Amino acid sequence: MALNGKVAVVTGAAMGIGKAIAETLLHNGAKVVLLDVNEPVAKSVMKDLNKQYGQDRTLFLRCDVTSDEHIKAAFQKTIETFGGIDIVCNNAGTLDENDWEKTVSINLLGVIRGTYTAMEHMNKLTGGRGGVIINTASIAGIFPVESFPVYTATKHGVVGFTRAMAAASTASGYGIRFNAICPGPVQTQLISISTSRMGQFSHLGEKLVSKYKEAAMILTPSEVAEFILELVTDETKNGEALMILQKENKYITFPSM
Repeated sequence: MALNGKVAVVTGAAMGIGKAIAETLLHNGAKVVLLDVNEPVAKSVMKDLNKQYGQDRTLFLRCDVTSDEHIKAAFQKTIETFGGIDIVCNNAGTLDENDWEKTVSINLLGVIRGTYTAMEHMNKLTGGRGGVIINTASIAGIFPVESFPVYTATKHGVVGFTRAMAAASTASGYGIRFNAICPGPVQTQLISISTSRMGQFSHLGEKLVSKYKEAAMILTPSEVAEFILELVTDETKNGEALMILQKENKYITFPSM
């Protein structure tokens, strides 16, 4: 998929991986709609992006991915502004073992909600033009991480949901590819505050963070965004879970039935 003129929607786009995704897609020719709840930060990001890429290629909409109303309104506004949707990156996420219901609502239900809403506009069977949906999972979507089990559960769910949707799309002819990224620890606000949000498992957190730092395993958001670009542009990729680490990147092979 060549990105010139394509329209992308990115959730959690104000900071971290989401911001890096938006910048990478814009740099490669796409128009990008940034969705986030953090309006002051997002507007500051938009100001910088407008200077670099022009106001006609970006749009910010305040959007809470736990709200059906917000998601539906944001996608409808995207259609009204840019005429269609080709790429969706369900990236919004949180880590909070204390408020584990919120973690499930954002990390897993937000991905499902964003995907189903996107399909209303992208599905070729209902007049859409197809495209690709990239869901942000985590290394915790492949391996269990003892210091945040609910976060682990949500990211396992994202990987499973993505793979099932890819199979459903292929079998049904939706014309949409589905892939998941599974990065190791990324230098974002989420990592810097993670030990304070591990709840009853906080005693396991310092050792884990020290292990990552000592092994020089922490990625930058821009490094992750480059792999997302690969999954967006390579039309052979569907149903993939791409593990991204500093020393190793590979597509995970799952057992077949």
